Amino acid sequence: MSYASGPRATPTVADGKVYTLGAEGNLVCLDATNGKLLWSHDFKKDFGVKTPVWGFAAHPLVDEKKLICLAGGDGSVAVAFDKDSGKELWRALSAKEPGYAPPMIYEFAGKRQLILWHPEAVNSLDPETGQVIWSYPLTRAVQSGVTISTPRKAGDKLFLTSFYNGSLMLRVDSDQTSLVWASQKVSEKETDGLHSVFATPLIENGYIYGPCSYGQFRCLKADTGERIWETFAPTTGKSERWGNAFIVKNGDRSFLFNEKGDLIIAKLSPGKYDEISREHLIDATNNDPRRLVVWTHPAFANKSVYARNDKEIVCASLAAVGN
Repeated sequence: MSYASGPRATPTVADGKVYTLGAEGNLVCLDATNGKLLWSHDFKKDFGVKTPVWGFAAHPLVDEKKLICLAGGDGSVAVAFDKDSGKELWRALSAKEPGYAPPMIYEFAGKRQLILWHPEAVNSLDPETGQVIWSYPLTRAVQSGVTISTPRKAGDKLFLTSFYNGSLMLRVDSDQTSLVWASQKVSEKETDGLHSVFATPLIENGYIYGPCSYGQFRCLKADTGERIWETFAPTTGKSERWGNAFIVKNGDRSFLFNEKGDLIIAKLSPGKYDEISREHLIDATNNDPRRLVVWTHPAFANKSVYARNDKEIVCASLAAVGN
């Protein structure tokens, strides 16, 4: 497995249970009170799959009584389990690689749809049965299997972005989809649209905000993909391969946590990137991209931010910033 060997997927907590997926495909359900193991699955044994290059990374999704996971293999890219017993409820889709993007449930045209994006297609499933509602085959499979960023809903549209292939905007009806626009360049340097490595962009009021392939933090028009502005300020300060900052909306501002371990408060608008404040939270300790980075997404709760690197976890109060 390439890069550091720790877990990739964010744990999911629901109804007194914790669900975690390890990088080698070990899905476990624990009692949230005492950590007791309640049930488990080994994806490699259960579904006959190999560990993806960068490990199993998509977090488990709780939906009512179901726990929906990205597993991989023939007919089992998506698998749903009973979240209390671990019993398999259904499995669906086949692909050479499962990718790394987490499953998401969105409502389009009044119908709840489970969105699964693997390197060969974007798919919509009935979350209750796993039956395919629609599938949009990609004309070019996502290079190196890097479907990582979470698909984003914007009204009746669905936005996806990847490092090599760039952006894809689809219009979704209840049982079909059509192309709105797509990046024309499959490149890591000569980019158009948004070529995010793993950060999920923010879409708001008809505009898209997020980091591109070399740390260019961009604003695009959502309906056309036209670039409005770009800056390296919140990411790496200069062009760096895979330069990154995670984005979390908070009131009329956004929290941006960059790969240097800085937490930034900024206002994002079509007019400009407006930085309000910046504080160094935690040191970058991972040297996998041949520079020190912290690539773990922060968590926000209890008027606090929680961040970790490969050595420690820190909690910092956000009470003074409001909201």
